[in-house]
Amino acid sequence: MNKLSVDPTNAACGAIFAATGLFFAWQAFGLDLGTAFRMGPGYFPLVLALILVLLGIVIIVQATRVQGEPLGPIAWRGMLLILPAPIFFGLTVRGLGFAPSLFFTALIAAFASSRMKPLYALAVALGITIFSIIVFSYSLGLPYERFGPWTRF
Repeated sequence: MNKLSVDPTNAACGAIFAATGLFFAWQAFGLDLGTAFRMGPGYFPLVLALILVLLGIVIIVQATRVQGEPLGPIAWRGMLLILPAPIFFGLTVRGLGFAPSLFFTALIAAFASSRMKPLYALAVALGITIFSIIVFSYSLGLPYERFGPWTRF
């Protein structure tokens, strides 16, 4: 008999996808679903949640078909810097404005890598900020403040 081999990384990711999809599907059932032709506020979130569950199941099934490597160490530094970066942006974009919030967000995220040097991180954050201002402010003309009230003296 063949021993069942499971890729633990893909199995864990599939389980997280499926659990997240089930959670949001459960939340969507609390809203009015409507019909396919007259969608209520819960219809589209339910469809997306069910697609996420289906994707999670497919990933779990695929994880049983390949021999995977054991789970390695958890990258705590990456998690502690990548996850709060968009939260920081969301909390400060109105007060600091787009440019400073994006610069500090990119700077925080840049240090998720242990190989990142401070000068290179500053250059990357500055480059991302300049590029984003050119694209979103000048090219697309999105109406937001580049510098917010917290930066005015």
